[in-house]
Amino acid sequence: MKERFDPLNGSIAHVLECLGEGWSMLIIREAFFGIRRFEDFQSHLGIARNILTARLKKLVANGILERVPIKEGAKRHQYQLTTKGKDLMPMLIALTQWGDRWIYGEGNEPVVFRDREKGQPIAPICVCNAEGKPLKPREIMPTPGPGANDKARARLEELQHLAEQIEQERKRKAAEEKQEEATA
Repeated sequence: MKERFDPLNGSIAHVLECLGEGWSMLIIREAFFGIRRFEDFQSHLGIARNILTARLKKLVANGILERVPIKEGAKRHQYQLTTKGKDLMPMLIALTQWGDRWIYGEGNEPVVFRDREKGQPIAPICVCNAEGKPLKPREIMPTPGPGANDKARARLEELQHLAEQIEQERKRKAAEEKQEEATA
């Protein structure tokens, strides 16, 4: 991963590098649906064999899928999600829910994920604090992790100062509005 691509040297850029482009996410989605064999990926996705081969190799090389013999001693193989691959489920659901909301619109969802036991649609994916309280974007603060380099630390410090300025401005405007209401 080139640092110039992401000066924060962050996980998002590395995930995008690892997963590649849209075909990779669709392959992962199909793997979650239970598809295992090359021919089935190809027929369900309508993807060219050379592209599918390249994407499967990359997903295997990155530890997201595992290539295993169909049965012991067989020359043919199938692909299954690794633990690392299964950990992508929340991202897959979040992308689906985002697309349902902003591309298709409520009531036009092409796929609805349901709790297999209860049959109810799953709850929207949200980001929560350690106590389970949902957080709004302004309530989240990026901070340097143990793997942050000096450039990332400087950028995150800059972002912290910016967030503080925005919060001060928000509070100032709220106080002005309150003052105007009181004098009206």
